[in-house]
Amino acid sequence: MPHTWTAQVITPASREEPPGTAGRPAALLRDVFTISSRVRQAELRVTALGVYEMHINGAVVGDHVLAPGWTSYHHRHRYQSFDVTTLLRPGANAWGAYVADGWYRGLLGFNGGNRDIYGPHTGLLAELRIEYTDGSLQMVTTGPDWCAAAGPVTAAGLYEGEDYDARRELPGWCEPDFDAIHWQPVRVLDFDTSALFPADSPPVRRIECLPPVAVTTSPTGRTLVDFGQNLVGRLRIRVRGEAGRTVTLRHAEVLEDGDLCVRPLRGAAATDRYTLRGDTDGEQWEPRFTFHGFRYAEIDNWPGELAPGDVTAVVLHSDLRRTGWFESSDPSLNRLHENVVWGMRGNFLDVPTDCPQRDERLGWSGDIQVFAPTATFLYDTQHFLRSWLSDLAADQSDDPDGIPPVISPAIPVNVPVPMPPGNPAMAGWCDAAVIVPWVLHERYGGTQVLRAQYPSMRAWVDAVDRIAGPGRVWGEGFQFGDWLDPTASPTDPGGAKTSSQLVATAYFARSARLLARSAEVLGEKDDAARYHALADAVQQAFRARFHTGGGRLAEETQTSYALALGFDLLQDGAERAEAGRRLAALVADRGHRIGTGFLGTPLVCDALTATGHTDAAYRLLLERSYPSWLHQVDMGATTIWERWDSLLPDGSVNPGEMTSFNHYALGAIADWLHRTVAGLAPAAPGYRRLLVRPRPGGGLTWAKATHDTPYGRAEVAWRLQEERLTVNVTVPPGVEATIDLPGDEPTRAGPGTHTFHTPHRTTEEQQ
Repeated sequence: MPHTWTAQVITPASREEPPGTAGRPAALLRDVFTISSRVRQAELRVTALGVYEMHINGAVVGDHVLAPGWTSYHHRHRYQSFDVTTLLRPGANAWGAYVADGWYRGLLGFNGGNRDIYGPHTGLLAELRIEYTDGSLQMVTTGPDWCAAAGPVTAAGLYEGEDYDARRELPGWCEPDFDAIHWQPVRVLDFDTSALFPADSPPVRRIECLPPVAVTTSPTGRTLVDFGQNLVGRLRIRVRGEAGRTVTLRHAEVLEDGDLCVRPLRGAAATDRYTLRGDTDGEQWEPRFTFHGFRYAEIDNWPGELAPGDVTAVVLHSDLRRTGWFESSDPSLNRLHENVVWGMRGNFLDVPTDCPQRDERLGWSGDIQVFAPTATFLYDTQHFLRSWLSDLAADQSDDPDGIPPVISPAIPVNVPVPMPPGNPAMAGWCDAAVIVPWVLHERYGGTQVLRAQYPSMRAWVDAVDRIAGPGRVWGEGFQFGDWLDPTASPTDPGGAKTSSQLVATAYFARSARLLARSAEVLGEKDDAARYHALADAVQQAFRARFHTGGGRLAEETQTSYALALGFDLLQDGAERAEAGRRLAALVADRGHRIGTGFLGTPLVCDALTATGHTDAAYRLLLERSYPSWLHQVDMGATTIWERWDSLLPDGSVNPGEMTSFNHYALGAIADWLHRTVAGLAPAAPGYRRLLVRPRPGGGLTWAKATHDTPYGRAEVAWRLQEERLTVNVTVPPGVEATIDLPGDEPTRAGPGTHTFHTPHRTTEEQQ
């Protein structure tokens, strides 16, 4: 039953703010109330128009960062609940909050972005339910009796950074005996509480702290701090100096010519400033209402010499439970996998974003569509992604044609590519509405997510059916397509070798098929028959348009064959075998270098493996020349890049406007590492059955993967020694595993730990 709110949203009655191009200050709000008896329990429910940090009696409430997070606020506005019993005291009590713009009112988007997207004012909504030991209740709420003041946060923006003037601090501002006589009144804002819902996704928290690995001076005399890892978060500084000195902290992912390279940040200043109050014992500060993507920080106007212990990087992301691990005998492959993990961590900050550093940081649907299988293995993302899917469906409901937005939460953006106006249908991106729920069903089991998202899934497939018409082929006009194909020029990221029509039609078939399977799971028999028939028709249309016969395609690209094979658009055994041979030849023709962009990359190694070309898949995986995954590793990457050549071979930064060094889409290869290199995959929804199918190759002598399934921990670890493959398998309680080892007939194993041996054959012999 929805909670009935008695609190009101409050905001300062008046406030002075800078021009629209600058970050805006955070307000302070406070009030006092009385505890009249002994408290049994006290619960705080709180949210903000903007982002908040709540205080009671001088103590910060909870450990959440940038709460309440980012949702499609007009449809779904999250609130948090905290047990604050121990923070209350008999007699007078004070409570209050910082409130800043955050996503609600702050700058978002490309090319200058937009402000005030969800509303022109920040605000606080909070209520405190106090239960006394005698059974009586007291409700304390935000309302017109509160008061407001300007505080030390003089400017704060997600892109811009934060300015903090410690001389403006108000010691004791949230203590009951603080003199607030000069504070200003608040006013009540109209607010529809029907959009409020209790938090359904893990909060953003401070996850860990990293010390610098080096403090150096750049060629231009700047002080640079290197944390050795591209991360998302902010700095915590300890500083001693005279009052009024302002220390400036600038952030970037890479250096160019030895100095901070900020060009890839585009319009994001990513700069924090701290003005000292002059405390002789030293001062410590960390921004509250911003975050940055960075490995390097430039420190300007530091008093004296900066010591490594003076600066710490605080890593922020949604507090997800780690559930998956991978390791092998190849250190470069391990570094690649670690890059995938760090890329996910940086981009799972309340919303699954494309990148965390520049003036974007948006919930692009195509990125998470291809990465969802990897994400669900590495971390428990069930609630995180279900919350995002709820926003996607809510935003989709605003479109009269049932088309999901390409970013969610949806905001107006001026994308620097020639997108059609409105909310255009984008293959591979909008398909997240179908594919991500199916992945969650596959990896976590149950039917709840499919049931909740089913109207959204069906609306998207029906929309494409109308767009494609009776011919079933679509994709004319601008499409993202196989985005950032390695042959695309820096100024044309959509300039792929594979046509948009082939990509869009393949995805149409894929989503129609998954929708049909979802209908079967949900018992929607008529829909299942209808959408299976539609998928069959689209498959035939794909074959008629793009298949020239005998397994050959009209478009000879790695992506075209990967899509046709990965989406089962070629089902005849001989045709699939020929398509696999052709794909392997295309890979070899490029010197076993990658030839795929965002949509082809997650499928290419699987397509090779499924058609008996595991050796080619390994050569593609382990190639070190550009473009390749390990080229990035050799160039010093610690996260996955947006472009295969975000950093050019000569060490300069790609001149393209879209050049991120933390973009997880191309890291979708990790799913193949888990399922094929290590050999651990689900064989039934929720890992109710396991498929243990390692396919050693590439010169690896051992590999292992571990995953905490809904039934418990599963593990596969293999080792090659003296021409023998030894595989150790751990099967969780209540689970059965199919053991499929190279050269052996599949067998079954129940719960427990098992060891299997088989003669080792080279990859070529296995084929």
